Amino acid sequence: MKVSLATAILLVTPAAAFVPSVGPSASSTKLSVIDDKTEVREYFNTEGFNRWNKIYSESDDVNSVQMDIRDGHGQTISKILNWVEADGDIKGKTVCDCGCGVGSLAIPLAQMGAKISASDISDSMANEAGRRAKELGIKDNQAKFYTSDLESVSGKYDTVTCVDVAIHYPTEKMAEMVKHLCSLSDRRVLISFAPKTWYYTLLKKIGELFPGPSKTTRAYLHEEEVVRKALEESGFKVQREEMTATNFYFSRLLEATK
Repeated sequence: MKVSLATAILLVTPAAAFVPSVGPSASSTKLSVIDDKTEVREYFNTEGFNRWNKIYSESDDVNSVQMDIRDGHGQTISKILNWVEADGDIKGKTVCDCGCGVGSLAIPLAQMGAKISASDISDSMANEAGRRAKELGIKDNQAKFYTSDLESVSGKYDTVTCVDVAIHYPTEKMAEMVKHLCSLSDRRVLISFAPKTWYYTLLKKIGELFPGPSKTTRAYLHEEEVVRKALEESGFKVQREEMTATNFYFSRLLEATK
């Protein structure tokens, strides 16, 4: 089971930001950013879209690993929605969901009365999220779904969310990414990431020995201290936190407010 979890860490993500390589120079890093963004975009528009659209649906055509991932991600989404419901103040508020995938979080928030601006680097993902929202009767003026990489998202919103996207974001860029999310928010940021611990680091190394045919993008673990520091330097303080861990999914969730 540990080997399976280690392998799964290279795959588990519903949406993507980008996965730049670590390079010795600014110019080579910039080039790798462009190449990796193209790679991730293409994956989530083709094979990746088909896989994750099926996982994040009610389809029975999933194996036990995919079902476990569906359950783990669903737990993270439920924890966020429970927080929002407990606060009771989301109606009419603006929410920016970065890396929205097929709308697992954005759609229920819209149903709760929030005004949603949701983006994903994948056309296929963003379009599917829009289709699901329309199917559920959500109007265009209630939720907008569009294609964008994370760095290009702009504007000001009451709440900014970025769930299970950071696994594609390189370690040296994580603080910058968190600060960008904070710059979009007037009040609250919700972010989840795969935490870097000795245990998960070991599993990831084991998984890299058994990549299998499905390994298509790199994965990154992040030190919680780095994320917290970036939030604090942006004027945000962590108010609530959760950890979700199943056999094939693990995600640290932080809510920070001004």
